Amino acid sequence: MSNTHPKTQAMLWAINNIGKPHSTLSTAVEHTTDEASSLGFDWFHIQSDTKDSKQCLQGLGLPNEIIDALCTAETRPKAIQLGDGMLLYLRGINRNPDADPEDMVSLRLWIGENILISARRKDRQLLSVQDAKEELEKGHIPESPLDLALRIITKIADRISETVDVLDEDLTEFEALDKSAKRDRIKLSMIRRQAAAIRRYLAPQRDALDAMYRFNKSLNQQQAFELRDQTDRMTRYVEDLDLAKERAMVLQDELRNRIAEQQGMRMYVLSLVTAIFLPLSFLTGIFGMNVAGLPGTQEPKAFVYLTATMVILAVALLVGMLWKKWF
Repeated sequence: MSNTHPKTQAMLWAINNIGKPHSTLSTAVEHTTDEASSLGFDWFHIQSDTKDSKQCLQGLGLPNEIIDALCTAETRPKAIQLGDGMLLYLRGINRNPDADPEDMVSLRLWIGENILISARRKDRQLLSVQDAKEELEKGHIPESPLDLALRIITKIADRISETVDVLDEDLTEFEALDKSAKRDRIKLSMIRRQAAAIRRYLAPQRDALDAMYRFNKSLNQQQAFELRDQTDRMTRYVEDLDLAKERAMVLQDELRNRIAEQQGMRMYVLSLVTAIFLPLSFLTGIFGMNVAGLPGTQEPKAFVYLTATMVILAVALLVGMLWKKWF
């Protein structure tokens, strides 16, 4: 059993002695290398932007360069090998309430021989980490910190898969239905933006997993297979997002063309109506002038003759347009 000390603000949870019969969950623990090596490994999950986060990590025996890396404000997916451990930056889908999926959550992992430290920032909870924790509590115990890290990576990939599938379904719906309302155009732009934002982090995340595979020479066959599988999944999701962007662009072009065609048809109809009524307006303008010498002013049937002439002229223009196949 691990000794405990008073709860710190940075420590969100700690699971000790993973892989041994008596794993314990606590809010904060004191870690020593000798104890961890004899009792399995520990998993510490911390909030990296609290005032005592660096002090908390120092209490876990980490060197300053790793502490600074875990507490850095801005991260981009990558893998860095430092001594006997590995630092891994990941991004996961933001499933927090009222959050946009493209606002991806950063997760920092330190994978040591007998320790796994995961760090996230305030109000940036990653549900994939919660999923991995729940599996531990149900008795699905990994054999090493690397196995636990691979489980977290798998959970992150599962959440990404769900989001990519939703984007694909939305695009398929747009392709199947004739949508041109303003709200549909806004939704299509949102889908394209989401695909671009998620892909921004998935491409380097794929490279980070590939680097993790190349850096770590102690992978067993199962770990190597699982890591390559997750790398391939990231590659596939990147390709799916690229395809989603292309599909969204094509749909936007089709939508613009459809709107332009509708507007052009309306303008065409107005042009034909104008062409028919322009000579009629000319005649009414001529005979509507109040000047002396205007023909027909003394003829009782002049209005009938003028009206008949205008009707015949309109019909002749309409027949001419039909003959020219303007309709």
